[in-house]
Amino acid sequence: MPAAANSSGLDGLSRDELLEQLETLGEGGIHIDFSGKTNARRLSRLVRPRVARIVKKYSTGSEPEQAQNLLIEGDNLQAMATLFRERGQVDLILTDPPYNTGNDWRYNDRWENDPNDPGVGDWVSADDGSRHTKWMRFMWPRLAMMKSMLKPSGVLAICIDHRELFRLGQMLDELFKEENRLAIINWQKATAVKNDNNHVSTSTEYVLVYAKDEARADTGLLDRTASQNSRYSNPDDDPRDLWREGMLHVRTWVAKDDYQIQSPFTGEPHYPPGKSAWRHPKRDIKRWLEQWGSQYVEKDLDDGHAPALVLADGFSTKNQKAAAKVLKKGPWPFIWFGREGDGIPRKKIYLAEVKQGKIPATFWAADDLSSDDLRPDELGSTSWVYQESGRSSDGAAELTSIVGEDHGFETVKPLKLFKKLLTIWCPPNGSVLDPFAGSGTTGHAVLDLNVEAEATRRFLLVEQGRPDKGDSYARSLTADRLRRVVDGDWVATKSEPHPPLGGGFRFASLGKKVDAQALLSMEREELADTIIGSHFDAERRRRESLVTFATNPKFKYLVARNANDEGFFLIWNGSQGKADFDEDVYEACAAEAKRAGLAPRYHVYARLYLYQTNNVDFNQIPDKILTDFGLDIKGEPYYEDPS
Repeated sequence: MPAAANSSGLDGLSRDELLEQLETLGEGGIHIDFSGKTNARRLSRLVRPRVARIVKKYSTGSEPEQAQNLLIEGDNLQAMATLFRERGQVDLILTDPPYNTGNDWRYNDRWENDPNDPGVGDWVSADDGSRHTKWMRFMWPRLAMMKSMLKPSGVLAICIDHRELFRLGQMLDELFKEENRLAIINWQKATAVKNDNNHVSTSTEYVLVYAKDEARADTGLLDRTASQNSRYSNPDDDPRDLWREGMLHVRTWVAKDDYQIQSPFTGEPHYPPGKSAWRHPKRDIKRWLEQWGSQYVEKDLDDGHAPALVLADGFSTKNQKAAAKVLKKGPWPFIWFGREGDGIPRKKIYLAEVKQGKIPATFWAADDLSSDDLRPDELGSTSWVYQESGRSSDGAAELTSIVGEDHGFETVKPLKLFKKLLTIWCPPNGSVLDPFAGSGTTGHAVLDLNVEAEATRRFLLVEQGRPDKGDSYARSLTADRLRRVVDGDWVATKSEPHPPLGGGFRFASLGKKVDAQALLSMEREELADTIIGSHFDAERRRRESLVTFATNPKFKYLVARNANDEGFFLIWNGSQGKADFDEDVYEACAAEAKRAGLAPRYHVYARLYLYQTNNVDFNQIPDKILTDFGLDIKGEPYYEDPS
């Protein structure tokens, strides 16, 4: 192979990876290129899952509540590999990665060859000449892994600021394809103008939204506000109830719909304003006009417009009186001319026919604007104003009120922003992943929305913190914030009570790499945690959150149960103990299941299956666990104790 090819790293790619490279090159279009990209493309395939040890001290809620949500402490690339059972199951990834502002993220050069290297790396400073390239090499495998976590209908909403906006957008266009880009939202992070730029103050940040498959993604409506609904009234006793006025014209010009309408009140001619046209068919407009008591006809006025709708006998006092009678008696026709009859032709918009929600737009307009008045593409590109999305300072104040002033975060995403993104792109019973969980805003937003909307969304959060400084704020901050909102134990509770949101989460910490040798050398509690974290029901093609019994001293074998109240039994006494399922063990498992009130179907993990019966689902250690982590057991070096 030529030296140029070797230097590019193509010689290290598998057959499938080479085919993917050729396919990408054959697609045409624009592709971002950066030093180390070829290697970055393969890292998400090389990262190994880890043992996720449950840490009861930092978990919150009852066992069933803990089973619904998960906070993982550790590297997010390794964590997503560990969450193999969630692969292709996530509805929304909502995350806030490092913005490359200087000393806000770390890079370990050894990751370029081994993403499993345990080193956390060095801080990347603002004056590092290769910091943009390092940031892309860091982000690419994580973005690729995020895409694999999404359902076919799933959506990624990722926050960023101006520093890496264009590079992130190009990477996402290539990974997700440009046609799957749903939105580029910019939101108002601050209201005060700051001296943070030599030319223009930066008061907005961005959310890039991509679907895994635009055709299968579902974008929801935002809740209508009381202010929006208050604009509807019924001054003419219309039997169709509440309505408001709306534009009769549309800004898309069509020649046949550009014509004069004559008022029955004043005889005044009215044309669509500017380069626009009437939005309804002419036959319907004629019928609505005649409901004012006079006949209309089409007439070519030779005015450069389509034939007009004019009063059949010309304007007279008779027409005026007929229209005034309808105006006084009511109800008024669908097309009307103002409460005194001297306005331009308008139409009625009935509240009952308006969607029970508002369409999201890259600009969150004031409540007195609607899609009937302005089309979304005419609203401009200014930000989601802070009243709608909250500000960074709001997010920091929210965090302070929950955990106190010493959290060390100057900028925090506001709850309002994340709750709106969740409302739009995550169904009420969906799952949300945040691989850069930070202070836990995503988890807090999920818990808050579940109470507000009686929903059952679940979250999966990953945060590493700063372990080199002993500052693993996955424990000291993220878990603490979530515990406080679950329990209602806010620092600010004394002055402003906050009711508990309820729910719970399981806290797990990443440990050693998963392979056959590691599994077979584990102690019982560690192996039980690994089974609970990895279990996947292949027959029903779904993930299951198991409720644990592992710390209950009444049970020797029972470690968990599923949603069908079926027990999970681990036959394991450490690497040196007996680990076979025989008749005596079966009887003991049956007795434990009966004491726990479980169904007579047993999921058993053991080394050998020496007693077979129809109500036992046997899972061999380590084969089943490796399979549930997505590992190819044929390539695993099995470890057997020589004794």
